[in-house]
Amino acid sequence: MALIDSFLKSMSAKKASDCHLSSGAVPAFRILGDIVYEDKNQVLQDKALRSMLYEIASEDKIKVFEKNGEADFAYEIKEYKRYRANIFLQKNGIGAVFREISDNIKTVNELRLPSVVAKFASLSKGLVLVTGPTGSGKSATLAAIIEEANSKRASHVITIEDPIEFVHKNKKSIITHREIGAHTKSFSAALRSALREDPDIIMVGELRDPETIALAIEAASTGHLVLGTLHTKSAPETLERIIQAFPSESQNRMRSIFADSIEAIISQVLLKSESNQKRYPAVEILIGTPAVKNLIREGKTHQIPSLIQTGKKYGMRMLDDAIADYLRQSLIDAEEAYKYADNKEKFSRFL
Repeated sequence: MALIDSFLKSMSAKKASDCHLSSGAVPAFRILGDIVYEDKNQVLQDKALRSMLYEIASEDKIKVFEKNGEADFAYEIKEYKRYRANIFLQKNGIGAVFREISDNIKTVNELRLPSVVAKFASLSKGLVLVTGPTGSGKSATLAAIIEEANSKRASHVITIEDPIEFVHKNKKSIITHREIGAHTKSFSAALRSALREDPDIIMVGELRDPETIALAIEAASTGHLVLGTLHTKSAPETLERIIQAFPSESQNRMRSIFADSIEAIISQVLLKSESNQKRYPAVEILIGTPAVKNLIREGKTHQIPSLIQTGKKYGMRMLDDAIADYLRQSLIDAEEAYKYADNKEKFSRFL
């Protein structure tokens, strides 16, 4: 057993989502969104922590870390749990964050997501983006969409991740998992290659740079369903982030191509339950209707919220409406609703 395993097993026992280990600091866990310290007398030392992390990282990942000061990889305690790891340099030495990856891929219903999300798995082409801050459940939502396709479509699904998180077993579909560093050099290289690998669905773990974004849009516009993530908090912000990623002289052209390919944007946050024992996803959903596509082409993204409000018949919904539903059901308290709401004034009367 690796020395690091005791921390990770403690993390699982406490039902934490993340384990934080940093030189010069006490081990800590994120439990239901809050940081909770372990033994406050156990300050981690750089030499000992580095030895523990080097024990489980591959030689290639160690070289990446020593060159760049950071590296991502997946780690598995056999017959127990899988983890996504990021190691990095910080003021006092080496540090690491581990996130537990559930081996149980939940369905759209089990995640309490709107039923329209499951329908995205049946799209023949186009771009579907899942956005939100770190730790908002984006990966679980993507996994649910892929599992929906896996159960109902005879397709070839390629996932491109850094590192691989949820592992899907072939059902009706063939699932090909590729990891940056281990199986390919970069997201853009893997995307280029994917177009020659007979895919029906391509999942890109993160749209990080203009080249990857452009390739994803191209793939979506040439007959593939492309799923991806961005660290944005709303549909209008996502649209602007995509367009602003390109040089000003090419933005109008990319705006038009993007408008043609976009099918849906799911923007989500995780809310603490009133009992502080669960977390619920509140989602905003934008569907790529003709009216939405026209606003994108014309650069009028500030008008998108009004279309979401009037687009319920298509499955669209505002984030504040989702939050209000949880509040009405007494699943969250007023403080949590106010914290994440876009329109604070709407929820202030409940405080």
